[in-house]
Amino acid sequence: MNELIEDLKQTNLFSGIEPQEIDGLLHCLCARYVRYVKGDRIIEEGNKVYDFGIMLSGHGRAIKWDSSDKVIIITLLKKGSEIGVILAASSDHKSPVTVEAQDDVLVLQIPFERVLTRCKKACPRHDQLLRNYINIVAEKGLVLHERIDCLLRPTIREKILTYLWWMSREQRKRTFTIPMNRNAMAEYLNVERSALSRELSYMKRDGVIDYHKNTFRLL
Repeated sequence: MNELIEDLKQTNLFSGIEPQEIDGLLHCLCARYVRYVKGDRIIEEGNKVYDFGIMLSGHGRAIKWDSSDKVIIITLLKKGSEIGVILAASSDHKSPVTVEAQDDVLVLQIPFERVLTRCKKACPRHDQLLRNYINIVAEKGLVLHERIDCLLRPTIREKILTYLWWMSREQRKRTFTIPMNRNAMAEYLNVERSALSRELSYMKRDGVIDYHKNTFRLL
């Protein structure tokens, strides 16, 4: 349990809150730990979402299917990622995406209403938690904007470059590793796998990028 508290201290939701205060907050929030195995659906498209979560181990992804049943990756999730933050705060609560576990996953789930409701103990860090939540929602909005910007690019090369510049900026270096293989990258960019591989080869030939497996360098 102490290890999990230390992990939570590193998350955006509990930023600025001391470990000894987090344990009390978890009780006031009626938080619970839920385990999922590979292939489990953490959120089902069309279902209503009233709890949000923080991924404490493992990997997941938020996905949709187009009219031809092709998978479109909306976002990739890892340790520390938030799940359903915007959905739980919305008035409709209905999820437009499915969130699935890609390996064994541990999620801390919290009812959104408990974030808004001050408990009887008047936890001194509850206000900090609420501010953190608002910051997370704002950050999610910016990430979705970048995601849409990437998908709206008219050519495969522009989609690739937009994504790679985003990853370079996030990791603050020109040589960086992306968290997906070619199949997942094609799904994420909503392009054909063969077209993606072909364009990457052309970009390397043209001196735009260099790469080896999942490691890329912007030239």
